[in-house]
Order: sequence, then structure tokens, then C-alpha cells
Amino acid sequence: MRYHAYIVVGSENKISRFNMDADTGQLVFQEDVAVGGSPGPLAVSPDRKFLYAGVRSTREISSFRIDQSTGSLSAIGTASLDADPCYMATDRNGNFLLSAYYGAGKVTVHPIGQDKSVGSQVIASISTAERAHCIQTDASNRFVFVPHTAGPNLIFQFVFDENTGALTPNAVPRVIPEAGAGPRHFCFHPNKDVLYFSNEQGSSVTAYHFDTSAGTLAPLQTLSTLPDDFDGENSCAQIHMTPNGKFLYVSNRGHDSIAEFAIDDATGQLTALGQQPTEAVPRAFTVDPTGNFLFAGGQASGRLASYRIDRQTGALSPLETYTVGNQSMWVQIIGMPDE
Repeated sequence: MRYHAYIVVGSENKISRFNMDADTGQLVFQEDVAVGGSPGPLAVSPDRKFLYAGVRSTREISSFRIDQSTGSLSAIGTASLDADPCYMATDRNGNFLLSAYYGAGKVTVHPIGQDKSVGSQVIASISTAERAHCIQTDASNRFVFVPHTAGPNLIFQFVFDENTGALTPNAVPRVIPEAGAGPRHFCFHPNKDVLYFSNEQGSSVTAYHFDTSAGTLAPLQTLSTLPDDFDGENSCAQIHMTPNGKFLYVSNRGHDSIAEFAIDDATGQLTALGQQPTEAVPRAFTVDPTGNFLFAGGQASGRLASYRIDRQTGALSPLETYTVGNQSMWVQIIGMPDE
């Protein structure tokens, strides 16, 4: 496998591309790809052949073809929007792009054409509430969840039609978390009916049981992402899991750390392992596809820090730090098969 890393640098209107060494986790810079505005979220097609970038300053989605040999990006289209997306994801078949809009308080579904670029026409546009922060389909491609941070402090539950792209409210249309939690991002366990949400204002992570028949969530457990003796201001951002479903990580902005958790093989419940100090304001981070490395971008420091993940304990060990530029808004690593 070959591994390519894409770092969104919002302040410089670019996506920086690196190659990743699968043995050491070392990143080697390849090129900067200019984007016609300030990019934010990225989404990758299920076949890993196309990349989509939300350009927040110009309210657009830029579509790119990924060269399967080099990882380089070639622009193939631009779709105009009426608001700026903060999160995007394709459906499980790669036929639609789903977007969440923090300021506009809504979600949309756009078609992905035969050339794999995102179309400007809107299949679905649904007003939810302000601070919509994430949107993803489940593994069956039948259900969609949309968390909203504190203010609304809720999770919308939708039914998704994978043939038409239509979104309709579930029979139970929303989940109300604990007061002040502010669910922001979430991830699915790879082989358990459990979802994990990072809680922005609550500085915590909540595990939810997922009823795969009804498409609804029920809370199981909430744990703090902070040490007991911390009394400063903090908010959580992204959440990611190792591909084998053994370890979970959440970024702390304020404490400036990555919170580490072990996942119980039988129940899916969490055990807090501690926090690894990292770059200032770690908004964006990711776990690579091998599950051996974690990369955290410092939104305020202009640097990207890399860590090796202990496969037995989940602990993070610092490796290298790279200067990438201010406002690292997204970190994405893609694995591609050797030719």
C-alpha cells in the first residue's frame, strides 16, 4: 500500500500533500494544491479515487481526481452553494455528498455525477438547527445522524434513501444529550452497534447504542476527556478510532491534548487512558489507515505533530513535528494499493 496525507491549510488557501512511510510514519512533502478560497472539510469517495473539499470563504465544493500512482490532485469540477459547509461525507456508495452547515443550521444532499464531481443542484436541503457540525450515514447506508453543539444540544436522526438521496426524519427524529454536552463529531465502531460522539462544550465523549433496525441512538456512557485537576477553559473537537476498534481519541482545545481511551472488546464501553500533550488548538487530527500513527494539526501553532500508537495499550508516543501553516482545518490520510 501507498499512503498519502492531505493537510488543509485554511489561511493559505491550499491543501498540502505528503507521502507517508508506513513503517515509520514519516511524512515527506510533495506539493501544495491551490484552492480558490479558504478550504475546510474534506471528504473521500469510498473507492479512494476522488476527494471533495468544502471551500468555506467562497461557498463552494471543489471536486478532485486522485492520481492512483502519485496521490496528486486534479480539479474536475466546482459546485456553488448558498452557505459554507463545516463537514462533508459521501454516502456509502459514493453517489451522494452529504453536508452539514454550522452557521446556516441545515444539512444538504448533492448528487455526485458520472464524472464523480459534485453537482450544484440540491437533492435535499433540510433546516435542522444552528451549529450542525457533522453528518454521516451508517454502514447500511439507511440512516443518518447530525449532531449540533450546545445551544441546540441535540442529535437529529434521519432515514436516507440511497437510490434517490432523499432524507426524511426518523420516527424518533432527535436525541437530546445531557445538558451542556454539545455533541460535535462522531464515529462508528467497526463491528459493534455503538457510536461515539465528542462533546464540544462538555469536554467529554459519549458512547451510544445504535439500534440498527430502527436507526436510533440510546446513550450508554459518558467520560471526561480532561484530567481531574484541570480547571481551565476547554472544548473538544474531532474524534477518531483505530481501524481495529480498540482505541479512541478526542482532541482537547484549551488543554491542548489528545485524550486517549480503550474500547472494551465485549461491550464497546470506554476506559480513559490519559491525555497526550500536543500542538496549540488541536482542531483537526486523524488516525492513519494502518492504525499505527496519529497526526494532530495545531490550528494556532502552524504545526502538525505525529505520534506512534502503541498497538497494545493505545498510548501515543511523539515522533516528529512538521511546519504546515496556520489554520490546519483538516487532516486526511488515504491508503492506495500498489500497482
